[in-house]
Amino acid sequence: MDKEDLDTFGERLYSLIYPKHKESAAKLTGMLLELPEAVLSQVLQDEAMLTAAVEKALRALQLAPESSEVAHNDDDVPESSDSLGEQLFELVDVYNTGHSQKITGMLLEQHKEAVLQLLSDPKLLGEHVNLALKTLKERNIEETDFSDASEADETDRLGEKLFSLVEQMDPLHANDITGMLLEMDSASLQQLLSDHTKLEVAVQKAQAVLDTES
Repeated sequence: MDKEDLDTFGERLYSLIYPKHKESAAKLTGMLLELPEAVLSQVLQDEAMLTAAVEKALRALQLAPESSEVAHNDDDVPESSDSLGEQLFELVDVYNTGHSQKITGMLLEQHKEAVLQLLSDPKLLGEHVNLALKTLKERNIEETDFSDASEADETDRLGEKLFSLVEQMDPLHANDITGMLLEMDSASLQQLLSDHTKLEVAVQKAQAVLDTES
């Protein structure tokens, strides 16, 4: 989002938040501006979404140490791991990523001091949330690509072996027959490749199907 868009969103958000939350309107607006652009657009158009986002941001402000006038007794804020996790989750959940639990877990892997800094700096937290979200998406894409690629490689490899054997039996229809046999699962294909008799039977069946179609 460029600066001009950010300013426009900021002005509109502030004007909507200010009537109900005069004292913390600026901080709440700043926190919500860290949301993805698509979510911001929805928030500005949907009053219920805006209310929910503001409530989450308010809770986060109250939980975060030294981050708001609304926070009570900063010195009494417990700093156990569980408490930090809960506070961080509340803040992360404001960003509506759909991965609040995972992102919170990733951020909690840092040193306690770093986590405390995230709790008191909404801008820094926003950067870390976006980075964690990007990492999660990349991981997901890599896993999907890897499994897709490995399956595709396996099919290609079996296809090449199969074609060379089928071509010896029926050079004219080798392509069609190989294509039909490749619809079988890989375990069955491995059997065909290791048992010439089974392969001959499968090729004959495929030839019979081709004859009826022609």
